[in-house]
Amino acid sequence: MQHYKDCIKHLKRLVMGKTGKKAGKRLKKKDLSNMLIDLFQSNPEQLYSLKEIFKLLKLNTHPAKMLCIDMLEDLALDDYIKDNGKQQYCLNTKGQVFEAIFNRKANGKNTVTPTDGGEPVFVAERNALHAMNGDKVKVTLLARRKHHLREAQVIEILKRNDKSFVGTLEVRKDFAFLQTEDRTLANDIFIPKKALKGGKTGDKAVVKITEWPTNAKNPIGKVIDILGKSGDNTTEMHAILAEFGLPYVYPKAVEEEAEKIEPGITEEEIAAREDMRQVTTFTIDPRDAKDFDDALSIRKAENGLWEIGVHIADVSHYVKEGSIIDKEAIKRATSVYLVDRTIPMLPEKLCNFICSLRPNEEKLAYSVIFMMDDNATVKSWHLAHTVIKSDRRFTYEEVQALLEKYHEASEEDYNAPGDHAADPAFSGKDALPTEHFKEELITLNRLAKLLRAKRFEKGAINFDRNEVRFEIDEQGRPVSVYFKTAKDANKLVEEFMLLANRTVAESIGKVPKNKKAKTFPYRIHDLPDPNKLINLSEFIVKFGYKLKTTGSKDEVSKGLNKLLADVRGKKEQELIETVSLRAMMKARYSTHNIGHYGLAFDYYTHFTSPIRRYPDIMVHRLLTRYAAGGRSVSQDKYEELCEQSSAMEQLAASAERASIKYKQVEFMSERLGQVFDGTISGVTEFGLYVEVNENKCEGMIPLRDLDDDYYEFDERNYCLWGRKYHHRYSLGDAVKIKVAKANLEKKQLDYALVRN
Repeated sequence: MQHYKDCIKHLKRLVMGKTGKKAGKRLKKKDLSNMLIDLFQSNPEQLYSLKEIFKLLKLNTHPAKMLCIDMLEDLALDDYIKDNGKQQYCLNTKGQVFEAIFNRKANGKNTVTPTDGGEPVFVAERNALHAMNGDKVKVTLLARRKHHLREAQVIEILKRNDKSFVGTLEVRKDFAFLQTEDRTLANDIFIPKKALKGGKTGDKAVVKITEWPTNAKNPIGKVIDILGKSGDNTTEMHAILAEFGLPYVYPKAVEEEAEKIEPGITEEEIAAREDMRQVTTFTIDPRDAKDFDDALSIRKAENGLWEIGVHIADVSHYVKEGSIIDKEAIKRATSVYLVDRTIPMLPEKLCNFICSLRPNEEKLAYSVIFMMDDNATVKSWHLAHTVIKSDRRFTYEEVQALLEKYHEASEEDYNAPGDHAADPAFSGKDALPTEHFKEELITLNRLAKLLRAKRFEKGAINFDRNEVRFEIDEQGRPVSVYFKTAKDANKLVEEFMLLANRTVAESIGKVPKNKKAKTFPYRIHDLPDPNKLINLSEFIVKFGYKLKTTGSKDEVSKGLNKLLADVRGKKEQELIETVSLRAMMKARYSTHNIGHYGLAFDYYTHFTSPIRRYPDIMVHRLLTRYAAGGRSVSQDKYEELCEQSSAMEQLAASAERASIKYKQVEFMSERLGQVFDGTISGVTEFGLYVEVNENKCEGMIPLRDLDDDYYEFDERNYCLWGRKYHHRYSLGDAVKIKVAKANLEKKQLDYALVRN
């Protein structure tokens, strides 16, 4: 609203000019109001700019234009017309009553978003009719008070959001309550005894609200599932999944359907495919991986080129479109990786056995096969349904050990903190020694490095973040923390997967100018938010760095890469990387291609992980269809599938972060009273977030505990500063903390500042 008013004032100054001279008879306010109303009513769908309005109403004098701007402001405030934020206006055809989606906020500032588009409207709690987050509601606009926000009142709940709540049961004699940490729900949920489903005090339960009577303080619900005793590891992990609406058990009917699938490969199927069983092939995966959905093959071709095969599990051969397994996969859209477990997208028989590219087993694959020279230039490629046989299952650590042993690893790998890769003994009597594939692995590594260098030359952003991981004991308790670092072995696999993903996306999306590309799911990534880039630029100045925020895409990305390279190894590295990441947009799936900014690819998709991502299955099916000459599929249908996949990906990421946070709190709960060195990782009006340097466990120093001064929050400079003594706490500052509290229910750590 303030931005709108500033624009109006600026326009007034412009149209008044320097003299504000009057020409001819002065236009009356009532006459102009009628003229504007007639204009908008005669063309209710038309969007008019200020210039068009001045021209159509023949407003040639500065006073007339100024009066028109005043009238437009009044009409917009009265909701008679709508302003799209660019000084373009149209008739507000939305009535006083309309349908909307309710957005419940923890701070009480609830809003409704009109279902047919438009800006959110504020709804006070007293006017919310106990609507829940995501409910479809009917609302009426309240009469607008001058200089106040628009307000609406919920008059009917049309459709309840199918959301469930997770919490701890407190059972009384004739009824029970669910105590939940869901911040959008201020009150506990009342549960009649008949709806308890056998739950007892202290049980973690999943509850759905069945009604919320107008005059009742608490909503009424029923127990959907009992997860187990609060504090039990499996119970808590399932609670995290349920909290985000993610499945924690696999439907029996789907598993039974998977059991019926015949794992064997017929001679007819082999004959219909490109046979690559005799080509040297291996998988490279994490130590604890069970689903191997990609493999690499390499052999020297007669013309001096390298034939590199990127082989991906042919999941779509087994999972037929429209089947019960396919419908469940659409619903899940992704596998979910919590700290101590994987919740698979596909039934275990498919993901860990039939489709998994396990060593010494013949497997069906969908392969991108490249002919490549020593400079990693692709001379030709083709896509083929293949049958392969992996010679060896490698872990990243094994490959890294070999590369380091023969001095093929990057210098930064040798200088990386932590233990260097050790070559663990490979179990299994038929296992071949790592050395047997030395030349193949070294060649692939050299080619991958060249591919990586070319990618960065074209403007790809170089974010290599360490990930926190926990060693878990048999009871699921965290016993130690370690950091997962992407080294050359990881990057080797990554570069060939990126190459395959980009290549198949180009094969569909890159068409002549006069032709329309067929419908296809792309992985897209928009340019950074310009305002966030400016904030980043202003923030890093205090550390002595500069960042170009304007110019071409390439110039901005090269500036970001220079910044990330300059901070590497410095104490402010992690802080600046974190703030830089916040300026980035989130990648998502869409049939509308805009390219992938972070990777600097004009066309990109996900082809390489169909065992754990549904978009990859879609891509496999469409590539097969189009290769056979099939017509383009419905864009609306596939855009809907893309939106579902993007939404589930975000939920899965949130659940993964919640599980890490839970384990951090659990880990630090055994270290109450201990003192650690930390870094301020976040500054808010509520207090300081501090990350412990040695284990990355983040907690908060509440503002109430900073009792030596009256502190004010400077959002622009990411700091709190004291009025009296002018002490400043800024993002990135080194501090000492003591572990004060650990609340597992809230997944919350409280630290106390240890002052020198």
